[in-house]
Amino acid sequence: MARHNLGTVVQFEFTRTIKKRRFWIATLAIPVLLAIVFGLVFASSSNTKSLTEAQKNDKLSFTYTDASGLLDPGIAKAMGGAVEADPGSAVERVKDGSLNAYFSFPANLSQEPVRVYGADQGIFKNGSYEAVARQLLVLSAQEKVGSAEVAAAVQGKFSTEAETFKGGQVSGGLETVVPPLLFLVLFYVVIILLANQMLASTLEEKENRVTEMILTTLNPTTLVVGKVISLFLVGAVQAVVFAAPMVIGYVFFHDQLSMPNFDLTHLQFQFWPMLVGALLFAGGFILFTGVLVAIGAVMPTAKDASTVFAPVMILMFIPFYIVTMVVSDPGNIIVQIFTFFPFTAPITAMLRNGFGSLSAVSAAVVIAELFVFGLLALRLAVHLFRYGSIEYSRKLSLRTAFARRG
Repeated sequence: MARHNLGTVVQFEFTRTIKKRRFWIATLAIPVLLAIVFGLVFASSSNTKSLTEAQKNDKLSFTYTDASGLLDPGIAKAMGGAVEADPGSAVERVKDGSLNAYFSFPANLSQEPVRVYGADQGIFKNGSYEAVARQLLVLSAQEKVGSAEVAAAVQGKFSTEAETFKGGQVSGGLETVVPPLLFLVLFYVVIILLANQMLASTLEEKENRVTEMILTTLNPTTLVVGKVISLFLVGAVQAVVFAAPMVIGYVFFHDQLSMPNFDLTHLQFQFWPMLVGALLFAGGFILFTGVLVAIGAVMPTAKDASTVFAPVMILMFIPFYIVTMVVSDPGNIIVQIFTFFPFTAPITAMLRNGFGSLSAVSAAVVIAELFVFGLLALRLAVHLFRYGSIEYSRKLSLRTAFARRG
C-alpha cells in the first residue's frame, strides 16, 4: 500500500508540475532565446564572411621613417607603405587629414616605442594601425634572420606535446578532468532550477490548507519522499530541454554559428572518478533537497521562507571563491574545511574529484557524510512537515515540534 501511495504521489506531483503553463514558459524561455540568438548569428554569418574577405583585401595607406634600419622596403610597399619624404610635417598632415597614417620606428627598439599616428576610424578600427606597424617590423625581422625556424623560436611560435605519468600509467589532461566535472555542472543546473520548487513543495499544500486532508490518507514520509523523487524527474526534463538547443546547434550548425571546436572524442570517462562524481551529486542533491523541504515545512508562507532560502543557496557558491586554492593547493586547511563541511562539501569535493586531488579515503568520508546528513535532513523534513503542516499563520516552533516527538 505504501509503495502504491509513493507511486501515486510521484505521478501526481510530476504531472501537476509539467501541466502548469508557467512551468513551460520558464523552462522554454532560455531555449527559445538561445534559438533566436543562434538564428541571428546564422543569418548574419554570410554577411560577416563577406566583410572579412573584403577587409583582407584592403591595404592600409601609410608612410614611415626607419631609424632602426630593420625594415624591408619591399615588405613595406607590399603592405601599402612608403618612405616619408618630410618627417617634420608628417604628424601635422595626419592631424589635418591629408595623410592617413605615419609610423616612426626609433633607432633603439628595446628602449624606445614605435610612434604610430593615424586618422581616427573608430575605436575598433584604430587598433589596425599598431597591428600593421608591428606586423611590418616582425616580417622584416624574419626576412633578415633568413630562417623560419629561428624566427619561430624567437617569437615563441612553436608547439609542445607533454606527457605525464601517474602510478606508472599515462595520466590524462583536460580529457580526464572534464567528464567528472559534468556532475558539478549538472548539480548547479538541477539545484538552481528546482530550488524554488523544492521550497514550495511543502508550502503549496500548507498555503492551500489541504494538508490535513492529505495526511489522513498518506504517511508524511511517503509524501515527502514522493515529492523529492518528482522534483528530480522535473529537473531531468528541464535539463534535457535546456541542453537540446546547444546539442543541436553544436552537431548540425557548428560552423555556421562559429562555435568553439571541442574534440569530444578525446574525453576519457574513467570509472572511479565518474562513480565518485555520481555519488557526490546524489548525496548533495539529497542534502540540499532535504534542507529546503524542511525550511518549507517550518515556514508558513513562501515570503517567510525566502529569508532562510537565500543563505542556503549562497553556501553553494562559496567554494568558487577559493577555486584557485582548490586546484593549486588542495592540502590547504581552508580547502580541507570546505571539503568536509556538509553544505560546501558537494561543490568542493566534485572540483577536487575532477582535478584528481580527492583521495579515496576523503571521497568515501565525504560521500558517507553527504548521504548521512541528507537522510537526516529528509527525516527532519518529514518530522517538521508532520507538525508544521497545520501551522498556517505562524512559523513552526522547533522546540514544540521536537517536544511533541518525545
